[in-house]
Amino acid sequence: MATYRTGDGWDALGDPTRRAIVECLAERPRAVGELADELPISRPAVSQHLKVLKDAGLVTDQAAGTRRVYRLNPVAVAALRDQLDTFWHRALDSYKAVVEQPNEETP
Repeated sequence: MATYRTGDGWDALGDPTRRAIVECLAERPRAVGELADELPISRPAVSQHLKVLKDAGLVTDQAAGTRRVYRLNPVAVAALRDQLDTFWHRALDSYKAVVEQPNEETP
């Protein structure tokens, strides 16, 4: 079972508010109210952003009394990191290939 559908994690992180939520959750798990207290948006807006992040597989939630506590999904974050590492290595390999090409202007 895939942690998230291809591209959904990147799409979800395309929004600056969702990136801010992910940054907060990287520090520690939090409830919606805690996130809303740290961000310039309402609780309902935080909940909507968390739904997108959850649908993308980037966060999970767990009941804690009457609250739901959200945390990053380490498997999904690792998958994004692996994709980014792949992109980075391809870019470096391409750069290396260009740099190592013989210079036609040099005699």
